[in-house]
Amino acid sequence: MSQVVGRARIVVEADEFCGLQWVYPLREGTRTWEPPVSVPRERNSFMRLLLTSAGIKNTSIRDALVDLLGKPIAESNALVIPTAVYPLGGPGMAWRLIAGQARTPLCEVGWKSLGVLELTALPSLEEEHWVPAVQETDALLVCGGDVLYLSHWMRQSGLAQLLSSLQAVYVGVSSGSFVLAPHVGEEFISWRPPTGGDEALGMVDFAMFPHLDHPDLPDNSMANAERWAAGMPTPAYAIDDQTAIKVTDRTLEVVSEGHWRLFTP
Repeated sequence: MSQVVGRARIVVEADEFCGLQWVYPLREGTRTWEPPVSVPRERNSFMRLLLTSAGIKNTSIRDALVDLLGKPIAESNALVIPTAVYPLGGPGMAWRLIAGQARTPLCEVGWKSLGVLELTALPSLEEEHWVPAVQETDALLVCGGDVLYLSHWMRQSGLAQLLSSLQAVYVGVSSGSFVLAPHVGEEFISWRPPTGGDEALGMVDFAMFPHLDHPDLPDNSMANAERWAAGMPTPAYAIDDQTAIKVTDRTLEVVSEGHWRLFTP
């Protein structure tokens, strides 16, 4: 089963009595659709998530970020995580992302301050040298690249174990977003971790197919998204670069000025 929705907003609310999410009808005419998707509260009690395909690409996504922050971007501090880009783009691409010269707006949107958190360095450091900064930041900006490489180093660094307790807004781009899914699918495997498989962090219980119908990525067509989703055990969103998924403790909202599709098993 699947549903196509363009330039729409969906909201999912939590039921008080179980881990699943029950969806309550919204007003007619609001162009909404209520999917059978859950957000695991115990694993994500405090984190606020903005899961994008290509960063802060439009006003709607920027407004969603400000809403999650609870204050202007210019008053917010951020840490950027470039780790995922190295297997695919190398150090040059990492620099362009941090310098705000990539096509995925993230670091250049006007933060009060910006630091770099390189996950591969963290296992060699005492926690006192990086954990307080993560706990105090307003936003974690997680760049795209190789999703399973990112998942591996999130676990190895210890960051994965901290995520569910943080007050920061988690802002993902591409693989920085769908690394939170339970599985990514064989189609997105390039680097394979020592454990094998396609398991990611499982902090949300839906999967993501980014860059839907991107003109430079012919493999990211709607037809291929549908084939990918058919092999996923969870609900799965295919989103274009003008779309993001906003998740808080009790709601899931699709924020879009483009097009997207939700597939359900």
